[in-house]
Amino acid sequence: MIWNFTKMHGAGNDFVMLDGVRQSIQLTPERARALADRHFGVGADQILLVEDPLDPSADFRYRIFNADGGEVEHCGNGARCFVRFVHEQGLSRRNPLRAEIATGLIVLTAAENGEVAVDMGHTWFTPERLAFDPRGLPTRASGGDTQYGLDVADAAAPVWCSLVAISNPHAVMQVDDVEAYPVARIGPLVESHPRFAQRVNAGFMQVLGRHHIRLRVYERGAGETLACGTGACAAAVAGIRRGLLDSPVQVDTHGGTLHIEWTGETLRMRGPTTTVFQGQIDIDALVATQAGR
Repeated sequence: MIWNFTKMHGAGNDFVMLDGVRQSIQLTPERARALADRHFGVGADQILLVEDPLDPSADFRYRIFNADGGEVEHCGNGARCFVRFVHEQGLSRRNPLRAEIATGLIVLTAAENGEVAVDMGHTWFTPERLAFDPRGLPTRASGGDTQYGLDVADAAAPVWCSLVAISNPHAVMQVDDVEAYPVARIGPLVESHPRFAQRVNAGFMQVLGRHHIRLRVYERGAGETLACGTGACAAAVAGIRRGLLDSPVQVDTHGGTLHIEWTGETLRMRGPTTTVFQGQIDIDALVATQAGR
């Protein structure tokens, strides 16, 4: 089966975009992993599938599959790429667009400079929204936030994290120097910590000023990415709740800069999108080739 696809990225967070409106796409975990493979496939952090909506008030349904093949709830950088993809492919000229994701509707607006702004939806801070088990853990108050001390292997002391759910779950940790911090070692230990029943996106932020942070994110099912849109939102929100930051917040990642605004009620992210190339691929042949390695 031949699929048309588009490769895109938002601040270095890269995606394979699939039009499920004009072609039949049955995206299994095996097919998602084959597409995402950086050596034998197209290569991507996530696979994004655009479909006709189930909700009549939405323009499209937008689904996200991580590089490990698992479907997840939300992807902020992917949401921005979704808008550009829909417009460039001629699927719709509407602006703003209403997209149906796993947990509800989000509103996205394209700007003339190529950036896209996303109304990210609701934020939650309770353990149950992250499928997190806090029983017996040390806690500490930090401004309006409650932090939890995770027992992480090889860490000399508890790793203190703020819990933020933006459809998908995030644990945000403040560090003194995000470039020197061992994200590659601690990130996967937090991401797969047994306290998180559905795993978690692990964010490490360095506060540079009241409106400015640096951020690295070890994403659930994808590893460390060059940028994470929901992770940037989670870090900004956690910093504001703790009294460390004020809205708006500039978030510098390895892949680029994102801008986050949070009022306590509404959460909005703005950032760049880039189309890299378009192509066709025989998905069944790709899966068979990788299965035979």
